[in-house]
Amino acid sequence: MGYDGDMTSDRGAAQGGDAGASRQLESTADLLSLVRAGNAAARERLLGRYLPILRRWAHGRLPAYARDLAETDDLVQITLVRALDHLEAFEPRREGAFLAYLRSILLNSLRDEIRRVKRRPVQETLTEETTEATRVAETVGIETLMAYEAALATLPESQQEAVILRVEFGFSYDEVAGAIGSPSANAARMTVTRALERLAEVMES
Repeated sequence: MGYDGDMTSDRGAAQGGDAGASRQLESTADLLSLVRAGNAAARERLLGRYLPILRRWAHGRLPAYARDLAETDDLVQITLVRALDHLEAFEPRREGAFLAYLRSILLNSLRDEIRRVKRRPVQETLTEETTEATRVAETVGIETLMAYEAALATLPESQQEAVILRVEFGFSYDEVAGAIGSPSANAARMTVTRALERLAEVMES
């Protein structure tokens, strides 16, 4: 469907400055409205815009033992399609809020997938020592992730979105500004910095 190409052009427009970011924001809101109205072409365009970045994000969140490329891609696409089927649960405000909404749904799907994969028998090629070391690494990672998610939930909504977009999705500060409705890239940078400082404080407490 040419999803990666569509995503590149859309995000490239957002990098062109505040005016480009505003157009991207308006386009996302317009597409959401069209999808709600049953417009199939708008639905495909929205999928093309967000599917690649959600796939990259999902691969980074899954532990190694559950990171099957084909299965993860299928999971992301199914989750995104389902989210678009239930847009009545989301009131379109800005792109950052929409991505945070998609992330929340996908995160729940990934947790279900991890639980499902854990129920599979351990491969015979793994030694007892390797398996134990893997379990320790996974436990530390999961505990850190849970602490991060709990700390993230304490932040104001705009700061949550800024951190998610910058740290997890790799948006530029120009893109973050457009997605959260910040007046400039520098203002978005300050929002992210303050949010990360607060995250560190909460996680260390």
